[in-house]
Amino acid sequence: MKTKLLALIFLAGASAFAETHFSIGIDVGPRYGYYAPPPPPRVAYVTPAPGPGFVWVSGYWYPSGSRYAWRDGYWARRPYGGAYWVAPRYHERRYYPGYWRR
Repeated sequence: MKTKLLALIFLAGASAFAETHFSIGIDVGPRYGYYAPPPPPRVAYVTPAPGPGFVWVSGYWYPSGSRYAWRDGYWARRPYGGAYWVAPRYHERRYYPGYWRR
């Protein structure tokens, strides 16, 4: 009984000297960075769909370091029913990546 009481007093006393730590995260700067406008889109030909349920995603420029890289168009299956592709866009010196939307 005495050892349990002594251990309880020791733990309670040790916690009195414990420090409380906390941190605050601050996001500085734009979320997508500032970029020069991308080059004009390349001309491409759409190949026939590989099967039913495929959607054509047009080619687009995307930032790669300090330059733009071209991503060729491709056929993709919708990730869920009723989804459609929202193409990447460049607006007010910011690049916003493409995404699937319901």
